[in-house]
Amino acid sequence: MTRPSPKMIASTRKASSRMADRDTPFIYNEWYVGAFSSEIQRELLARTLLGKRVVFYRTEGGSPVALEDRCPHRSFPLSESHLEGDTIVCGYHGFRYDSQGDLIEVPSQKECPRGVGIHRYPVVEKGQVVWIWMGDPELADESRIPRQAWMEDENWECSSGYLYHKGNYVSMHENLMDLTHLSYLHADTIGTPDYARAPYEVQLDEGNYKLTRNVVPTTLSPVWGKSTGLDDRDTAARIITSEFISPALHRVSGKFYDSALPEEEREEFQICTAHILTPETQGTMHYFLVHGRDFATQDEEITEFMHEQLFAAFHEDVVGLGILEERLVEHDESVYEVSVASDAPAIATRTYLKKRAMEENDAEAIA
Repeated sequence: MTRPSPKMIASTRKASSRMADRDTPFIYNEWYVGAFSSEIQRELLARTLLGKRVVFYRTEGGSPVALEDRCPHRSFPLSESHLEGDTIVCGYHGFRYDSQGDLIEVPSQKECPRGVGIHRYPVVEKGQVVWIWMGDPELADESRIPRQAWMEDENWECSSGYLYHKGNYVSMHENLMDLTHLSYLHADTIGTPDYARAPYEVQLDEGNYKLTRNVVPTTLSPVWGKSTGLDDRDTAARIITSEFISPALHRVSGKFYDSALPEEEREEFQICTAHILTPETQGTMHYFLVHGRDFATQDEEITEFMHEQLFAAFHEDVVGLGILEERLVEHDESVYEVSVASDAPAIATRTYLKKRAMEENDAEAIA
């Protein structure tokens, strides 16, 4: 048999219709990362987030600001204008906007029109990143920002980076929820042949989905083996948890140790990677990454080695999913998708994203 029956194909398509994909509307009422803190300085920074053009800058007092990147006079991009003090002066006709987004000067006339301005997006700076709320400002509850204590822990060493992804954020979430691809897509970097076949456990709570894979015993790939000193053993343990935390954040955490040693004698090594996903458009994404570890925290060589190895793997994701996205754009009525047992967390994630998007979309339609 080369193709499932029409009945089975219809069933898979019905199941897929309940899951988010590249055509699903964005979820605006959520905190996303707009930029690394280091990116926002005393220059204008343009960025498209969830299909909306935003201009960032930092005030003279050091606070980050995010405004709509469009002068309402004739739609000139404010990111192509210039900063004077804490105000932006439009590069077309000189209209001036303060850090609240209010129009405060029109050079061609003595009195400035009242009630004219641009949208100011709520932003919160936490550690290495600046979070932004793209939805209803009245709902921008700072307590909903998913805090990652390890990123601020002085006992952890962190490195960070950015990749531009020519793909949809939904497929990246799914990619991160099913790490069986490590044995194949990442065979030359962070994967090992036994990873895909290792036993796993799932936890599916509304809006929080986890998959923990126990690869024991194993031989670690170089990025983990060399950095922990376990590279000469075939009795290593690799316990990895992949967790969907919010539409903007996915965390992969892990620990490594020598399983041949008694529990009271073995040293454990812990790592965490924050995969921070901010859609740019339906088919492109800003991919912010922060990786941390609780061992060899003063060893700069290990930091550089791990950063290089991990970003080689993350680049493989970007390339692989970019190819996948090209195929999705070309799909026709003959295309269908099948799922297997290990897809449960990914399916739950995509179903949740679809539900959130539709609820928000329906609420806006009623309003």
